[in-house]
Amino acid sequence: MNTFIHTETDAVTKAILRARDVYKLDAAPLLAKVADLETQAKGEQSLIYALNRISMAEPDWTFVAAELYLNDLYKGAAKSRGYQAESKYGDFYALVEKLSSIGIYSGDLLKSYSKEEIGALGNEIQADRDLLFNYIGLFLLADRYLAKDYEGNVHELPQERFLVIAMTLMQNEPKEKRLDLVKEAYWAMSNLYMTVATPTLSNAGKSFGQLSSCFIDTVDDSLDGIYLNNWDIARLSKDGGGIGVYYGKVRALGSDIKKFKGNSSGVIPWIRLVNDTAVSVDQLGQRQGAVAIYLDVFHKDIMNGFLDLKTNNGDERRKAHDIFTGVAIPDLFMEKLKETDESGRSTGEWHTFCPHQVKSIMGWKDEAGTAFGLEDFYDETDVKHFKEKYEEAVNNPLLPRKTYRAMDIMARIMVSQLETGTPYMFYRDEVNRQNPNKHLRGKGRTSIYCSNLCTEIMQNMSATTITKEYTDKDGNLVMIRKPGDFVVCNLSSINLPRAVKADVLERLVPIQMRMLDNVIDLNTISVGQADATNKKYRAVGLGTFGWHHLLALQGIHWETEEAVAFADKLYEEIAYHTIRSSMELAKEKGAYREFAGSEWETGEYFDRKGYTSVRWNELQSAITENGVRNGWMMAVAPNSSTAKIGGSTDGIDPLYAVEFAEEKKNFKFKVTAPDLDHNTYDYYRRARHVLDQNWSIRQNAARQRHIDQAISFNFYVPHTIKAKELLGLHFEAWEQGLKTTYYVRSTSQAEIEECEACQS
Repeated sequence: MNTFIHTETDAVTKAILRARDVYKLDAAPLLAKVADLETQAKGEQSLIYALNRISMAEPDWTFVAAELYLNDLYKGAAKSRGYQAESKYGDFYALVEKLSSIGIYSGDLLKSYSKEEIGALGNEIQADRDLLFNYIGLFLLADRYLAKDYEGNVHELPQERFLVIAMTLMQNEPKEKRLDLVKEAYWAMSNLYMTVATPTLSNAGKSFGQLSSCFIDTVDDSLDGIYLNNWDIARLSKDGGGIGVYYGKVRALGSDIKKFKGNSSGVIPWIRLVNDTAVSVDQLGQRQGAVAIYLDVFHKDIMNGFLDLKTNNGDERRKAHDIFTGVAIPDLFMEKLKETDESGRSTGEWHTFCPHQVKSIMGWKDEAGTAFGLEDFYDETDVKHFKEKYEEAVNNPLLPRKTYRAMDIMARIMVSQLETGTPYMFYRDEVNRQNPNKHLRGKGRTSIYCSNLCTEIMQNMSATTITKEYTDKDGNLVMIRKPGDFVVCNLSSINLPRAVKADVLERLVPIQMRMLDNVIDLNTISVGQADATNKKYRAVGLGTFGWHHLLALQGIHWETEEAVAFADKLYEEIAYHTIRSSMELAKEKGAYREFAGSEWETGEYFDRKGYTSVRWNELQSAITENGVRNGWMMAVAPNSSTAKIGGSTDGIDPLYAVEFAEEKKNFKFKVTAPDLDHNTYDYYRRARHVLDQNWSIRQNAARQRHIDQAISFNFYVPHTIKAKELLGLHFEAWEQGLKTTYYVRSTSQAEIEECEACQS
């Protein structure tokens, strides 16, 4: 027998036996296959052999492959750090000292913790928890996130990455309890009960990069505002942040500039400039920048190029293929879509305006003389502020407008969605009605104009403006900017199948919220107004992934009332622990700055949600007394990469194949549904035939009730879907109270790039 093949056979056998002991697998069928290695492998490496065995019939080979790959990681780290690979993990303090000395780690760990403390924490490492990874999860963690030297040699191992993150996030906690908090955070991450956001996973403890996921800015209608936004985008993109940008205040094509009529070039050229920035300033050298631009459906440029920015037809000089688009939709537009004549033909008219002309001609101002546009109003449930202003604008004969059939605009939206996946839908009235911090803007005044790159973040926004420029006594040119609310997303997600199965939510959520809250104080954001907003609201977004995986384990089919009811019950439980944890943090560290007058303080948030049980009433009373630490608390991100690291399914999406290929730029692997066996198979298999997205909408509406921000929610449709059917889904989403919808994914589209920044 060839010695090489014999060695590889031993490695596979050991890996199978290891997986059997950890996962209680039936190892006999796998061991029976090992004999085939001598005749079938023919010199192949055992890892390749194991990967090729992964299939719907034999899904457990993924753990064999993970074990083999893990052994390679151990050998690589041992070689780089100079210790024997048999011990798996080397001296942790030596790792911290070495990577700090060569500038990979920031040095903060050595400043914050003593050698004895670092050594004691290193003793907490549980190497066996590496066996919780499947192959693709371990590969992604090692390939993208583990610390390597400048030559690309691996130094850090999975459990050390988790421990470094825990130490980084807890470094400023009181010393008497700091080590216990580090251990608790390590427990949560190393058991894969949760994941941190991609920037935190990648950058915590290191000397480069920041820790937050996404940012959202409002562009002022001025040359300064446009170019300063572009500068801010470039700086954040360089540090790995995804960007959402609201362009609804920028004047439209043909509007006046300094009272000279017809001079404005509209929003399209400026969006193309943002597109070029996204391409030119990449995210840490790993991928190009990711930017989403939002525009109101009542903006005059909506049908003048915006909806065609990413499509393949039309004038390429008015295209921006590398950004993503979103449309802000008021209730009134959806109502206009329903207006028909006697024959059933849609007749609702929709008027679009230039925001600059609206402000100039309509003269809407507050007591301080601040001018308002249509974008600055939304409809409450009882009082229709936006509708009133819109009709006032329509009835003003001096105000220029372009008028369309509402259905023609919607048709253009849907054509673009089926071709490119975008624009995202942002239901602006519902978003602002549900905002717990609307008290800062005034009744009926819009606080939130758009969402982020992945449509799950909903926080107060306003434009940053230049108020003064002068030369100081030293001859320096000084520019003073009045900071607006520049939104920051700080994300983390619960691995639902593992956390629910282990019944650890009550223990998990408090440490997760503390980790998120600490990110706010530790982060180094290059844009000053974003940093100020981050500390003003202390907003975080605790989310989830693995919903379909959990349903399969629970024996619940996707298209059932049981699934809807389960979503309602589970997410209320998560909401309770999240809000309670924020209250406990406020009791310890103080409430966020703008708590007074918020719906958290007044209790209106709880009334609107229908939280009337004894425990909710007790929590509401405690919040009135102590406050909450975070102005916003929950958001469900897409969670693709980090869900794979956690060994589960993406976000709240259904899995549409039991066996499929996972492919990115540098790999293509065959994978199977998680925990696939004769019990779960049918719950995954039937999802392949889910074409009725109404069940997904209903599940999402049930969980949205308990989420103070929003949810990254995709539509999955066949490319043959009729316009009426897609329109029906949009109506259902709006009527069910969804705040946003993310991509429309049809079978005719090329692969849609996910935002890596929002993986958490």
